[in-house]
Amino acid sequence: MTNPAQCGTILAMSVKRILVVDDNRENLELLSVLIERNGWEHETTDRARTALAMMEARPFDLVLADLMMPEMNGLELLAEVKQSWPQVDVVIITAFGSIPTAIEAIKKGAYSYLLRPFEPEEVLMMIRKIFEVQGIRSENALLREELNRVTGSGAIVGKSYELRKTLKLAESVAPSNSTVLIQGESGVGKELLARAIHNLSPRAKGPFITVSCAALPEQLLESELFGHEKGAFTGAVAMRKGRFELADNGTLFLDEIGEISQSTQVKLLRVLQELEFVRVGGAATLKTNTRIISATNKDLVQEVARGNFRDDLFYRLNVIMLTMPPLRGRTEDIPALAYHFMQKYRAETGKDLQSINDEALAVLSSYPWPGNIRELENVIERAVVICQGKTITLADLPETMAPAKVFVPAAETEDELLPLRQAKGAWEKRYLERALSLHAGNVSRTAEAIGLARKNLQEKIKQYGINSRRFGP
Repeated sequence: MTNPAQCGTILAMSVKRILVVDDNRENLELLSVLIERNGWEHETTDRARTALAMMEARPFDLVLADLMMPEMNGLELLAEVKQSWPQVDVVIITAFGSIPTAIEAIKKGAYSYLLRPFEPEEVLMMIRKIFEVQGIRSENALLREELNRVTGSGAIVGKSYELRKTLKLAESVAPSNSTVLIQGESGVGKELLARAIHNLSPRAKGPFITVSCAALPEQLLESELFGHEKGAFTGAVAMRKGRFELADNGTLFLDEIGEISQSTQVKLLRVLQELEFVRVGGAATLKTNTRIISATNKDLVQEVARGNFRDDLFYRLNVIMLTMPPLRGRTEDIPALAYHFMQKYRAETGKDLQSINDEALAVLSSYPWPGNIRELENVIERAVVICQGKTITLADLPETMAPAKVFVPAAETEDELLPLRQAKGAWEKRYLERALSLHAGNVSRTAEAIGLARKNLQEKIKQYGINSRRFGP
């Protein structure tokens, strides 16, 4: 017989609950002993209608039901369970002479059947198999959800100073269980950073579950986070696990955390403090082992000062704060991002695109990108779709991205043609001034961004008489 401790490592995230329904007391006692020895929780009853009432009161993962019972038989109980709790598996217990009926039960939704008298190891093997399948089923559902949300652009692309500084801090905090708060404008890639932290953590093999706090009204958000019991509200036709349960032993990403109501804030604070919660409409307290990463495009310090966000919750969420810079603050990353998205949508459309020309890259690099990386991705997707050749050109970009905004060093006309060395110097001075302005006059960051030794940059600043301080904050 398998050791209970070993069995616990095979099962899914929480202790499984089994309901045994049989009017034969000897069967109830035998099954109870087997279940207890293997560390599963269970309850018993000798009446099918009582079993339904018990399932209304608390969740079960598996029902073992006798076929022949007074008042309501196993087939009738099966029909009721599958109608109200379709995710719960049912095994029918029957005698040898009732095999045809047991097979009929399988056609109606039962997982399998057990013949009496049964061998203990046979029962245990079936239960373990069912729970293993349930775990795979749950994992597949999560994977499908993630695949629907993520379309293959999961890489964080770029090498700018600000981005690398954020990524370095993220890498250092990933191995811990500390809560992380990611700040940044909409579209900068906060969820990608959260996924990177998860993937670098000891929880990487566990689930990564996301919730958009701004997309749901208060009651639905609480149900999404904590789950609900059947009948908790109109439309709650069956028990549903919340994201905290689904994210157990993994990471829960709460996007736009600044949008949650005061009531939900109180409940979320309790989860962070006690590592436990209650489903909407439920009474049972459930434990969770989930790491919280949250994100916001709001200034939560100001929200706390205005009374819109609880200060105690803010301090719980803000153990580690990371900031994703806006795209306009990391313009040196724009060409790499543009090519990254071109490759992605080239593969999706089957087009033979090879490059983005210099004029188009100049426009992309100088545009302010109020929608950040999300807007850039949309622009490149559009360009890939409408491009007729092998190179994305200015004609493939939206008309609103006016070339007039592009930084291009002034070109001399034929009548004003300068000596080559003088023209190069004029261009280099304007280039360095622009680079310094992008990095608030910080010489070290500018040198790193343009691939020049700090000493060499200082020499050029002196050579061209550039006052780097005028670019400072």
